[in-house]
Amino acid sequence: MERIYDCSVDTQLLTGMRLAKIAVARAELVVLPTDTVYGLGCDAFSPAGVRALLAAKGRGRQSPPPVLIPNLNTLAALAEYVPAAAIKLAEAFWPGALTIILRSQPSLSWDLGDTNGTVAVRMPDHKIALALLEETGPLAVSSANLTGEPAATTAKAAHDYLGDKVQVYLDGGQSPKGESSTILDLTDLSADPENPNGKIRVVRKGALSLDAIREIVGDLMDEAE
Repeated sequence: MERIYDCSVDTQLLTGMRLAKIAVARAELVVLPTDTVYGLGCDAFSPAGVRALLAAKGRGRQSPPPVLIPNLNTLAALAEYVPAAAIKLAEAFWPGALTIILRSQPSLSWDLGDTNGTVAVRMPDHKIALALLEETGPLAVSSANLTGEPAATTAKAAHDYLGDKVQVYLDGGQSPKGESSTILDLTDLSADPENPNGKIRVVRKGALSLDAIREIVGDLMDEAE
């Protein structure tokens, strides 16, 4: 398993991070630890990388990957409009287990799949993931497993799923949470003050509780959830 680099060993961490950065630049795939589960990542701005990611998981364009970012400033660069609720949620829960869906910046030259003009964004709470993101910029990242299989919570489990489809595996030990992020859709929140009645929709329940989210956004939550 020469592709797996134990990030608890300084020399392997340095080598693994260097090779991961090179792989991302070449539109190749890397596996990285996050606070939720292990992620399968590529350069978010590489259509070839995204195609390889979807193919490795056995997914089509109808299942576009979310994007991991290193800091809150990057959110404004990727989204057409960042509503106040999104900023409040990010300040409360990022880095952490919350993914938010916003309208994507139309000027960006990327192809994540059939996104319908949206982007799902998260800032992970893991030092290795954040260090790599600082080096590479935004990464398209989906869970490091085959579609329909349980999410990988160790690098070995990810390797068992994906093998040599991935150039570099960064082993950060057991995933702290072991559960995927909670996903919220904020695209109904409008920049138009004449249309203030949008709601936040829960797309997936995950590691972050809905009660904690309600404490931040209150009645903006869709009560169907």
